[in-house]
Amino acid sequence: MIPSAAATPAALQRLLAGTADMASHAQPLAVHGRLIRAAGLVLEATGLRLPVGAICRVEGGGGGEAGAVEAEVVGFGNDRLFLMPTGQVTGLSPGARVTPIEAPVRKPVLGGPTHAWRRTTDRMRHLPIGEGLLGRVVDACGVPIDRGPPLSDVQSEPIQRRPISAMDREPVRVPLDTGVRAINAMLTVGRGQRLGLFAGAGVGKSVLLGMMARFTAADVIVVGLIGERGREVKEFIEDILGEEGRRRSAVVAAPADCPPLLRLQGAVYATAIAEHFREQGKHVLLLMDSLTRYAMAAREVALAIGEPPATKGYPPSVFAKLPLLVERAGNGRDGHGSITAFYTVLAEGDDQNDPIADAARSFLDGHFVLTRALAESGHYPALDIEQSISRVMHNVSDPGHLALARRAKAMWARYQRSRDLISVGAYVPGNDHETDQAIAQFPRIAAMLQQGMSECCDFTASLRGLESSLAPAGHG
Repeated sequence: MIPSAAATPAALQRLLAGTADMASHAQPLAVHGRLIRAAGLVLEATGLRLPVGAICRVEGGGGGEAGAVEAEVVGFGNDRLFLMPTGQVTGLSPGARVTPIEAPVRKPVLGGPTHAWRRTTDRMRHLPIGEGLLGRVVDACGVPIDRGPPLSDVQSEPIQRRPISAMDREPVRVPLDTGVRAINAMLTVGRGQRLGLFAGAGVGKSVLLGMMARFTAADVIVVGLIGERGREVKEFIEDILGEEGRRRSAVVAAPADCPPLLRLQGAVYATAIAEHFREQGKHVLLLMDSLTRYAMAAREVALAIGEPPATKGYPPSVFAKLPLLVERAGNGRDGHGSITAFYTVLAEGDDQNDPIADAARSFLDGHFVLTRALAESGHYPALDIEQSISRVMHNVSDPGHLALARRAKAMWARYQRSRDLISVGAYVPGNDHETDQAIAQFPRIAAMLQQGMSECCDFTASLRGLESSLAPAGHG
């Protein structure tokens, strides 16, 4: 309607307000595309223009919700979208309808008062996040799998978030008590640090994660079980995490039989949950098992859409995704909240130079190496203190502690270098004073580094144990 020349400013204002209100409630035209190809893990659709990361619904053979499968846009080319399904594609047929899924969100009206909001839509992935996840086990889509009641006290939030600027982060200055004596004494962790647990299969990394989940001084624990065996999910939750650890934990499980996109999404979802609690000023411990399975899932997706492999079958995009995930952890702004993250890295064949392990060492704030030789000798946790390092230990430990840790590490290394001579009786005591001291102190150092999985050793007790292990024979 065109206003008359005699219309007053007040009438014009009412007309504009009414038009804006009608526009804000208008429903956009439904747009859909068609499925033209399904090859391997990738679906191809035409008729849509969507950004990478957008979510679509592909109708099955029977049509409607019952036969539909969700898929995410992972690439595009030549007016085609490349989609990766999050479920089974059985029943999909050529020409199936592809419809964008839009999550309703609320955004402020530009130029309006601070309380003015409008309802809009977002095509990126939103999943439940909030206090209601504590004590629960959910899959990569936020659906409870612990046979408990529906989730409550949660809200739908985007799982893709930008990391905090490097200049806005608080530096790592406060030590974190993990409850594990070998880590507290020899490899002290700082609050907000990102570390890798490097180990082959069956050397006790899951047990060590469970110990830290139960004993670490953190407000909230977030556990991401990514790409592991389905059998291990329940075992980790019931036998390793335990009731004590589960009460303050949110567990996201995306086992090996999930599509690669869900394994990627599970890792991102666990990180988003940790970020939510950090924004509330809480100190979060993020345990992700494993970073290698996340990289393998990224490799499957990249190869499926045609990206050429580079290093041992891994496309270049995989090595770009890893730091994007890891950098979202760490300290928050102005010292309010933190995420201390431990990522397990599977060293295939106990090869510490695996491309994923090598890349992870370059952007993590330290690495803890668990060796099979120690595990086979009954030394648990099987932490090799010679190969392991915490890159912030000098920032969170006092000079006296650092001196004791260096002394214990030197004694351990000297004994290991002379171990073969000692074991066959070829070493003659008195030839080298330092070696004599290492032989005398090695049993106490080895005992200090070992700990039962149900035993908690706080920071003060860990330092006392370190001092006692270095005391002269007949003392301590």
